[in-house]
Amino acid sequence: MQSPRHETGPPDLTTPEGFGAFYEDHIDAVLGFVTRRVADPHLAANLTADIFLAAMGSAGTYRGHRGAPVAWLFGIARNILSGHARGRARESGALARLSGRRLLDDEDVAALEERIDAQRAFRDLAERHAALSEPLRAALDLVVLDQLTPAEAAQALGVTQATVRVRLHRARRALRAPGSVNESQLEAAR
Repeated sequence: MQSPRHETGPPDLTTPEGFGAFYEDHIDAVLGFVTRRVADPHLAANLTADIFLAAMGSAGTYRGHRGAPVAWLFGIARNILSGHARGRARESGALARLSGRRLLDDEDVAALEERIDAQRAFRDLAERHAALSEPLRAALDLVVLDQLTPAEAAQALGVTQATVRVRLHRARRALRAPGSVNESQLEAAR
């Protein structure tokens, strides 16, 4: 998934203008990533904000030559979502959510609920492919649902491209088993 802006070189995330443009370019991709995994609109908004706060905090570590910005963001997003699922950093997350953020109004909630409803088919499908191991699901989700290349998925997962390709092969083979979800159903749920 490419950024709509066709800049020369990596974006300068260390300036307010650069990070603002980066945010505008990638907010829909990150919000889509989160809403495919979370059903509560307030939680989806908070986690998306946490992802961009973490990206802002680690902007100095971004290296554009190592891969697409969205792969870097999805790596951060996976870490944020994993931390949330394990219950880590709830206290610091609550403080971060309260500081400097506006409350969602009814229109914001309605827009997020619409986005979540649009992802309902994916969540139902995700339950059916839950039998896959986490590494297989992670590789499959990043490539099929989030439209990263295997190289970008490898970057986000912190593994080699060959490892991602093996995981994809195994996941697809497992999903082709009788009575399981097929890849065209995964594509349709996007």
